[in-house]
Amino acid sequence: MFDAELLSILLPALVAGLLVLSTHVLLGQQVLKRGIIFIDLAIAQVAALGAIVSHMDHSVEDIPFVHMWMPALFALAGAGVIAWMAKRLTGELEAMIGCFYVLSAVAAMLLLANDPHGAELLKQLMSGQILWVSWSQLVLPAVVSAVILALITFRPKLLDGASFYFLFAIVITLSVELVGVYLVFSTLILPALALNKYTGKSKLAWAYVVGIIGYIAGLLLSATYDLPSGAAIVATLAVSALMFRQLIKFRSTTA
Repeated sequence: MFDAELLSILLPALVAGLLVLSTHVLLGQQVLKRGIIFIDLAIAQVAALGAIVSHMDHSVEDIPFVHMWMPALFALAGAGVIAWMAKRLTGELEAMIGCFYVLSAVAAMLLLANDPHGAELLKQLMSGQILWVSWSQLVLPAVVSAVILALITFRPKLLDGASFYFLFAIVITLSVELVGVYLVFSTLILPALALNKYTGKSKLAWAYVVGIIGYIAGLLLSATYDLPSGAAIVATLAVSALMFRQLIKFRSTTA
């Protein structure tokens, strides 16, 4: 069914998905716990805005690794703003984060309005191009993901304070580059939602299972029927999450 050439494309894409899942499933549960669902969309959109700025400013476009550090700077700045709002606008935080996302999205559209390649760049940042990820692109995300997971493992309190927002910004910046804004949001929220009502000790492990099934099924669906990979994975993640929610509901009613 799959020849060597197709497998050489699917394997890096799958590893990219697993790297994104490794941090996003954990952070997604924290996002759901805090009730700040739009933070991932907002930070991802701000990181995308940084990528657009680096693309448009020809004086910085050729600076080494500008496509990484410029979105990171924007994302960290956005995280700082949200951390500030979290202390002062508790009752309105989710609404303010939603506004932050919309303003970032509008800024991106305005910046690209007169760019002949703007529509293609915006589509790439939103939907991602996970099927075209190369092994070399995975080295930095793998190292950063390992470091962040180690930090959270040995210092779990980092997830409780303002440092959460800055860890989140770093993770999101790398993920947007790999898989796009829509898949970043789906990877954070759907596995967390799937296990939100589950109270067992293996909650986190099952959330990873939801994500892995979604990514594998989405990549296979995309390769088999020549569908956009990002959209296919979002759809299969949603189906995987829904199936697990229904299974948990069924088990609770029959217990």
